[in-house]
Amino acid sequence: MMSGAGKVVCVTGASGYIASWLVKFLLQRGYTVRATVRNPNDSKKIQHLLSFDGAKERLHLFKANLLEEGSFDSIVDGCEGVFHTASPVLVSVTNPQAELIDPAVKGTLNVLRSCAKAACIKRVVFTSSSRAVFANGRPVTPDVVADETWVSDTTFCEKSKDWYALAKTLAEESAWRFAEENGIDLVTINPGFVIGPALQQPFNITVEIIFNLVNGADPTFPNRIYRFVDVRDVALAHIQAFEVVSARGRYCLIGHVVHSSEVMNILQQLYPTLSIPNKCADDKPPVPTHQVSKEKAKSLGIKFYPLEVSLRDTVEIIKERGFVNF
Repeated sequence: MMSGAGKVVCVTGASGYIASWLVKFLLQRGYTVRATVRNPNDSKKIQHLLSFDGAKERLHLFKANLLEEGSFDSIVDGCEGVFHTASPVLVSVTNPQAELIDPAVKGTLNVLRSCAKAACIKRVVFTSSSRAVFANGRPVTPDVVADETWVSDTTFCEKSKDWYALAKTLAEESAWRFAEENGIDLVTINPGFVIGPALQQPFNITVEIIFNLVNGADPTFPNRIYRFVDVRDVALAHIQAFEVVSARGRYCLIGHVVHSSEVMNILQQLYPTLSIPNKCADDKPPVPTHQVSKEKAKSLGIKFYPLEVSLRDTVEIIKERGFVNF
């Protein structure tokens, strides 16, 4: 029997990168999914969701606005689980408060307020970010093992103008506080830099960054590290966080911590004909990598895709859609 047969769950921001895979996997497992999107009439944004196996019978789309109080009330009423993935991901913002922080914090509280009113909800799984873990100025060197006890520092985020990290940190802090005060069983997933095949149109920011590395536009690669995780691992972890009764607290989801030079080497081996950058953008020593504990993630049964597979599948989807010529 499929694990989700007869169960109703809600996914917010369902047309997003992680959420699209989450909806696909939930439908595969037999769940009935109430999916919220900004505009259910925007066929370009929702077409892929409607094409999933089981969508015709068990996928219901709803319009919901993160900043409108009560707009999730009727949607979550009758659900056993809620997956709150909706939150803006922006690199450059002119007004961080309005563009990132308010939708992240107020949106999360709006969803949780609706959950608090619905007695049927057994657990809420919230998509946080590794940016709510690592933006704290703590030294990260090869002997350091970071884990779920690490928390980003809002003052550090403000000083370094890392508005996305600030938004995710404040949203997660608010979520934990509200869940505790209102007796909500909350679990958070804190993924790193998410890569892998995209189901949605248009591409999200992380896939775009990989695109920029392979399209030959820049002869150099940045002197930085990436904390990678495959989108399929992230989606599966959300479902496991809901289904595994003993799941508690936060789950750092980072499969591979690598310097960008290693990414270039892998891409060069996979695609010898592409003009992959082979020179670092600066002459400083390479930024050191570090370790991230996988213990908690493994307790959810996450095995982590090999980096080569995730990178290849990311480039293949870029290729499939005609953005790179091989």
